[in-house]
Amino acid sequence: MSENIMLEIRNYSKSYGEGKKAADNVSLSVCSGDIYGFIGHNGAGKSTTIRAVVGVLDFTEGEIYINGHSVKDEPMECKRVTAYIPDNPDLYENLTGIQYLNFVADAFGISAEQREERIRKYGDLFEITDALGDLIGSYSHGMKQKTAIISALIHDPKLLVLDEPFVGLDPKASFTLKEIMHEMCAKGTAVFFSTHVLDVAEKLCNKVAIIKQGRIIASGTMEELTAGHSLEEAFLEADNNEQ
Repeated sequence: MSENIMLEIRNYSKSYGEGKKAADNVSLSVCSGDIYGFIGHNGAGKSTTIRAVVGVLDFTEGEIYINGHSVKDEPMECKRVTAYIPDNPDLYENLTGIQYLNFVADAFGISAEQREERIRKYGDLFEITDALGDLIGSYSHGMKQKTAIISALIHDPKLLVLDEPFVGLDPKASFTLKEIMHEMCAKGTAVFFSTHVLDVAEKLCNKVAIIKQGRIIASGTMEELTAGHSLEEAFLEADNNEQ
């Protein structure tokens, strides 16, 4: 059976200022059922690449496809099947949690029955159901992040893209998010997320790419990359080889 590629990045580059490349000829593929870790130091190019994938950042060099559709040429087709959770969610603070979730559900054309079921399910899992009637402006950072996660899951995406998703979450919420990621991948969703926490990536991912100064310096299955070592050792070796 051929693998269904949900996200394909082909030779993507992005320059800022005086020719400095934040992303340099990045190529990778994420298939249905993958939990794909995108790891590197702060400033390595993770967020730049992720923001191009989800259509937040324009680009001219390379191509990015989601479920076979071009991010550049068919942005709406891509957005329909994608969910994005940024590293610092910027929500409408003058709405209540439930108003915001209904706003997102409306944008994706989710039926009343489906949205109610999903908001209840994920609200209970993240233990914020009782707070959904409160203004988002009154939420802690962690509660805003949980609300952003629920809003991303409300349309049952085929591709889930997360930028440093575990920063700011308490241990229980982090565990819940990891369980949800596993559950979604079992149904065929592809997950692509950035992190600089190697322990998390090692336990969670089946595939990984290491990015340094905008270039991918190693990628493959977790087994290929670690080859009997820890991901931390593999990361440091790849990093040292690129000095």
